Amino acid sequence: MLVGAPLQDVAADEAALPAGNPFATPSTLPYRLPPFDRIGNDDYAPAFAAGMAQQRAEMAAIAGNPAPATFDNTLVAMERSGRLLDRVGLVFFNLASSDTNPAIQKLEEQLAPQLAAHRDAILLDPKLFARVDALYRQRDKLGLNAEQVRLIERQHISFVRAGARLAPERKNRLRKLNARIAGLETQYEQRLLAASNAGALVVDDRAQLAGMDAGAIAAAAEAAKARGLSGKYVIALQNTSGQPALTDLTRRDLRQRLLAASLRRGWQAGATDERGLITRIARLRAERARLLGYPSHAAYALEDATARTPAAVNAMLAQLAPPAVANARREAADLQRAIDAEGGGFKLAAADWAHYAEKVRTQRYAFDESQMRPYFEMRHVLEDGVFYAATRLYGITFKRRTDLPVYHPDVQVYEVFDADGSPLGLFLADYYARPSKRGGAWMNNYVDQSHLLGTRPVVVNNLNVPKPPAGQPTLLSFDEVNTAFHEFGHALHGLFSDVTYPLLSGTNVPRDFVEYPSQVNEMWATWPEVLAHYARHYQTGAPMPQALVDKVLAAQKFNQGYATTEYLAAALLDQAWHQIGPAQVPQAAQAEAFEHAALQRAGVAFDPVPPRYRSTYFAHIFGGGYAAGYYSYIWSEVLDADSVDWFRRHGGLRRENGDAFRNKLLSKGGSVDAMTLFRDFYGAAPDIKPLLERRGLGAASDT
Repeated sequence: MLVGAPLQDVAADEAALPAGNPFATPSTLPYRLPPFDRIGNDDYAPAFAAGMAQQRAEMAAIAGNPAPATFDNTLVAMERSGRLLDRVGLVFFNLASSDTNPAIQKLEEQLAPQLAAHRDAILLDPKLFARVDALYRQRDKLGLNAEQVRLIERQHISFVRAGARLAPERKNRLRKLNARIAGLETQYEQRLLAASNAGALVVDDRAQLAGMDAGAIAAAAEAAKARGLSGKYVIALQNTSGQPALTDLTRRDLRQRLLAASLRRGWQAGATDERGLITRIARLRAERARLLGYPSHAAYALEDATARTPAAVNAMLAQLAPPAVANARREAADLQRAIDAEGGGFKLAAADWAHYAEKVRTQRYAFDESQMRPYFEMRHVLEDGVFYAATRLYGITFKRRTDLPVYHPDVQVYEVFDADGSPLGLFLADYYARPSKRGGAWMNNYVDQSHLLGTRPVVVNNLNVPKPPAGQPTLLSFDEVNTAFHEFGHALHGLFSDVTYPLLSGTNVPRDFVEYPSQVNEMWATWPEVLAHYARHYQTGAPMPQALVDKVLAAQKFNQGYATTEYLAAALLDQAWHQIGPAQVPQAAQAEAFEHAALQRAGVAFDPVPPRYRSTYFAHIFGGGYAAGYYSYIWSEVLDADSVDWFRRHGGLRRENGDAFRNKLLSKGGSVDAMTLFRDFYGAAPDIKPLLERRGLGAASDT
């Protein structure tokens, strides 16, 4: 059904959804886990059509209610609406990211403008807004509790920011912009997946892989076999500029080929060219912002974040960039000395950085990455590390479930129980990379927690760990271990949600706050008690030697100039694309020059350290949710560093500390202002000093 179809067609459309469609009724599985074993590609389209029709009818009934607006007949009714659309949407868009296929991709393209129009039909409805606005104006006189007032405020903000106050002709223009942007974002993500798969490096001769360990070579052989290239080796591209294999490969020509394949994704003419898409997306976003009364998309996006303004973001990034680049230049000098000491006879380039950084770290701290991997077997990291820390801190426990359906054989399901033994939710771990999964790591919900709806959370963590051949262990890098702890911090934010209304559930918080709890959870990866519990040799079970542990901890600030500079370069690129008006957005052919000029202007154009993401493969900002918001990681890290300091001052891994963090912050979702939550927990306003110390940027406060 088309979103704009007359309401008299709604009943027919709803009836068109067969009872046998797996989305027709709520799942009867534990925690309403979607019945993945019953869901096929053909089930989505009719469920979306019926779901949109159903919610439009529900909203029409609310808007047309002749009774005066009340909290129950308007706000609660809105929260109860759209259940069918939620069921199908959460499954479909999760799988579009983690296990897509051509049918899903085709439908995703068709749905993007339809769903944008559906959202507009609700948020631009003058009768519906009039009811929400009436409640907003008298919210302090209605005798409501704090969460109910918060719900009114958040819904009102949603309507206003969506354009509810615009004149009719401007609303029509906004609808067209939203549909076009949604369609282009979907095309961008699909094209990026194709570009990353096409850009994978094919190697003919095993000898060229000198330096890679046997497990990584075996995984490359398996990846080649999966592509019908038996006898060859394929190094798949990760979503970032830097690629893990660059650390190990001893052949400089192969390192250069691999990095070039990564950096050139989406820049060349052809089927995977992203330049036209990113410039059109940026221009249309800027035009939409102007239509809504803002000078730029960044001004629009940041108004509803904790940062509030582009000026605040610019001030922080400008404070951090000079000392970060200075640190990176000092590190580069160290690496150049290592090259010269070997008689390399070449100048350090970006493709050399990871390889020589590992050599310098080995010399300086007497260990290398390969020494750690045997102690980081994936299942042990998850169950004896990530879960163990959560049990010690919050009292929750985990039971593996093999009796529930999953959408891919690699997915593991765990039931989570609260400290008193009561059921809390389900956690899905989807850790392996595959061609049908987008790059990176993320957390999503399949079911949102809500007391109003009687639902408990079902959350999933996605990583992209290369899968070894059958029978071989999955040994993680330290970075992958840290990522597992990070993503589980998001999972805890969803699992601990204890709110009434879906709109305020779990991770429904400002984008520059959502990364904060996940970053805090990273601290437990190296907490002595936790590390000793999971870092055990996969063959012997022997704990990681204390001498190696000490070296790992001592090396934590190593290479921070590089890490901070590559991140800041990407964050500054994001702002460059989104702090301009429509006329300032370059044409596709000038996109690369625009990128280069932005990095030069910000003082972070340092060739040996490319941005963590270049514009054409910057899915955070051109594929959706982090547009003008990639700064969020460093913004949240201020809060994270303060909180880590708080945990350390209060005794670390103690149950009372976990309960305080859970009760005062994690459980609240979006039901309380984000910075109020932080101050309630931390006891003071944020302080940047712990972050500067962590990243070795003490001089930043003087710049």
